[in-house]
Amino acid sequence: MTDRVLIVDFGSQVTQLIARRVRESGVYSEIHPFNKVTAESVAAFGPKAIILSGGPASVTEAHTPRADDAVFAQGVPVLGICYGQQTMCAQLGGRVEAGDHREFGRAYLEVVDDCALFHGVWNKGGREQVWMSHGDRVTQLPDGFRVVGNSEGAPFAAIADDRRHFYGLQFHPEVVHTPHGAQLLRNFTHGVAGCRGDWTMQAFKTQAIDKVRRQVGSGRVICGLSGGVDSSVVAALLHEAIGDQLNCVFVDHGLMRQGEADQVVSVFRDRFNIKLVHRDASDLFLGKLAGQTDPEVKRKIIGATFIDVFEEEARKVGGADFLAQGTLYPDVIESVSFIGGPSVTIKSHHNVGGLPERMNMKLVEPLRELFKDEVRDLGRELGLPDEMVGRHPFPGPGLAIRIPGQEITRDKLEILRKADAIYLEEIRLAGLYDTIWQAFAVLLPVRTVGVMGDSRSYDFACALRAVTSTDGMTADFYPFPHDFLGRVTNRIINEVKGINRVTYDITSKPPGTIEWE
Repeated sequence: MTDRVLIVDFGSQVTQLIARRVRESGVYSEIHPFNKVTAESVAAFGPKAIILSGGPASVTEAHTPRADDAVFAQGVPVLGICYGQQTMCAQLGGRVEAGDHREFGRAYLEVVDDCALFHGVWNKGGREQVWMSHGDRVTQLPDGFRVVGNSEGAPFAAIADDRRHFYGLQFHPEVVHTPHGAQLLRNFTHGVAGCRGDWTMQAFKTQAIDKVRRQVGSGRVICGLSGGVDSSVVAALLHEAIGDQLNCVFVDHGLMRQGEADQVVSVFRDRFNIKLVHRDASDLFLGKLAGQTDPEVKRKIIGATFIDVFEEEARKVGGADFLAQGTLYPDVIESVSFIGGPSVTIKSHHNVGGLPERMNMKLVEPLRELFKDEVRDLGRELGLPDEMVGRHPFPGPGLAIRIPGQEITRDKLEILRKADAIYLEEIRLAGLYDTIWQAFAVLLPVRTVGVMGDSRSYDFACALRAVTSTDGMTADFYPFPHDFLGRVTNRIINEVKGINRVTYDITSKPPGTIEWE
């Protein structure tokens, strides 16, 4: 069995980063809310090590989160980070107090002694950059602990109990602002806990296929295929697992980018030989969108129509016992916050959320343990083309929300598709596609006067958007050189009839959003 690390979540905004860093070192990890962690759940999970995350609460206040005592009685190494360090110390007999010197952002740790966490990374007497975010601080260590690092605002910024293999860090090793943080975590998982680091995407694929076969048995599965990364990987994995027991339904709403509908059909029907129903429902969608300019109305129409068409096609193929969805691990984490309640509403345009109750089917969610970048790796492992698994994020409502403030028509869609295709082609030619999180063109509800040849033109203005990001929660515009923007603008105006002006959007998120609608 693959070694596993349990991450106990106390509500930190960066808990997901802990899991990502651990997985990047080849060790499987899961995040469990602190109030769901019990002696029984810990024993069932069988962790090789446990990490306690940071969090927004104060250990000095009553009724704030604590780790279950089973965490410290399991006999495995424990690493407490920020709030995790504080609650570990408080629970084991130490003391935590509100600090009169708070630390937020870059700080410097004085390495006062060696320990297993620092092996090969930091040396006694060194001064190392770390990232702090705390007001409270440990003021007395529990029995068995010693200080191995301090900072200006935290006398016990790094502590170690060598006998029990318990460690505490007041700083955050999981963020990139702690330059050697990933190595410290690797020392904990590999050096202290002895994890083998054998969790690979090839191993996950084998395990996921076996799991699907056990769950589905001889049942039939239906999958809503959108052409996006998640549903494409789900379809490829299920087909490898259960073959002809899988039926895929591709609802083509007519709002995809240039050539994407044809690519979906070609890859899945022709290359993978998957049973695929391709329903061209573009007339239906455009008919329902006629006259609509409000973005929320557009979204609701597209979502509801998608579900109606999917259900209709599902009935035609004779129904199924299971519905496949592309639920990812961040969806699972976000849907149950550390206080046990829902924290977000997960969009359901293309993972057909809402269908299970109406269609009376069980769910198959083979990607629910993976982050987005891991899904891409799995897609490559399954043989999907890189232009499909490496594709930039694309909204469920498609190009409908890239024609803001105006009615959606076939003519406008065609103009936008051509401009968008030119823009993405130039980005690829410049070798920038994988550097950029998301790039696209927007057809603005503005017509401008121009001069083309000896004639006056009165055509649409187009905006270009490109952002860098790690998770889409925050983003900054990509700083294209002016000659690149000039080249793209020249091509769009010369090759796309209907556009005579191009602008570049340099708004960050926040205050803006990545999409315009």
